[in-house]
Amino acid sequence: MAKKTIADVDVAGKKVLMRVDFNVPLDGSTVTDDGRIRMALPSIKSVVERGGQLVLMSHLGRPKPGQDNSEFSLQPAAEKLAELLGKDVAFATDTVGSDAEAKVAALNDGGVLVLENLRFEEGEKSGCSEFAAKLAAFGDIYCNDAFGTCHRTDASMVATPEAMAGKPRVVGFLVEKEIQYLTDAIENPEQPFVAILGGAKVSDKIQVIKNLLGICDKVLIGGAMAYTFSLAKGGAVGDSLVEKDKVELAKELIEDGGTKLVLPVDTHCGDGFSSDCNKVVVNSGEIPDGFEGLDIGPQTAAIYSDIVEEAKTIVWNGPMGVFEMPPFDEGTRTVAEALAKSSGTSIIGGGDSAAAIRQLGFEDQVSHVSTGGGASLAMLEGKKFAAVDLLDEA
Repeated sequence: MAKKTIADVDVAGKKVLMRVDFNVPLDGSTVTDDGRIRMALPSIKSVVERGGQLVLMSHLGRPKPGQDNSEFSLQPAAEKLAELLGKDVAFATDTVGSDAEAKVAALNDGGVLVLENLRFEEGEKSGCSEFAAKLAAFGDIYCNDAFGTCHRTDASMVATPEAMAGKPRVVGFLVEKEIQYLTDAIENPEQPFVAILGGAKVSDKIQVIKNLLGICDKVLIGGAMAYTFSLAKGGAVGDSLVEKDKVELAKELIEDGGTKLVLPVDTHCGDGFSSDCNKVVVNSGEIPDGFEGLDIGPQTAAIYSDIVEEAKTIVWNGPMGVFEMPPFDEGTRTVAEALAKSSGTSIIGGGDSAAAIRQLGFEDQVSHVSTGGGASLAMLEGKKFAAVDLLDEA
């Protein structure tokens, strides 16, 4: 799936329409975490430093078109980008309207413009070709550097590059890196290949589990979805979070997975959802009434760590327990430490896993932390991305 990158095209004097992921958390008009803006900087600087005219487009939050969406304005993100770049960044108060048109036309070589939130326009989520054509008119070159939305078919992701057929259509460095790590892991992993899947719901990860059971040596299960598997084996789950309508499916996965599917052998439980609740560690399937499973137990954590340390390729998506709440962060911490020690390629699949690895301080000790939870999950399912497939081949 190798694609041409922004480095492969001559941008001097040309308008580059770049889709970025500036979906950053805001406190009023203040960006509280600029991580996603920083991740886009290499692609942005590549255009600016080579004399391109850069038009940036992104979504932020879930505004409702036609309503007062001022809280979702991208202006704070544009101001943060200006601060990080150390240069002026223009901001258009609309997305494809008169202000955007005027400011795109006024761009000079090396200049940067941020358009207002794409989702202020109904045409973005609907994939409207008319809206996409207006965006497409702003660029001589299209660049996708928004991995977090690569699994979507929004207008800026698919219809806009389609409308720019015949013009260069490339990926940014962030998307290039994500594709490289995730597709290599799926298509050409070094063995042993181990997947660690956590989180609350089996239903969220059915296709991922099925796909990975076909290509992994081991699939380790943690998080609340382990209790649905425990119920499927006839175990007692107390007050644990379970999906009773997915028990039959869990039975099928246990049967199909055989020795590849590794389930917890013990569980760290509490009689309330708090750090100061009464706690007990029990064998899996023996959770007493009035208690709920909140983490894998120490035996499971040790078993998982041994498997991870021997692995050559590891993909992790979903924490092992309630990692935000000590002491139920221990399972996640132990697995994260094993990942950090491993000499293999370790890929963290975005979302809560990425938050956990950062919170625990291991981000610099793993190979890759994905920027897109939903997109990385879709890629692990083996799905194709229209937003990437239509871009120019390397």
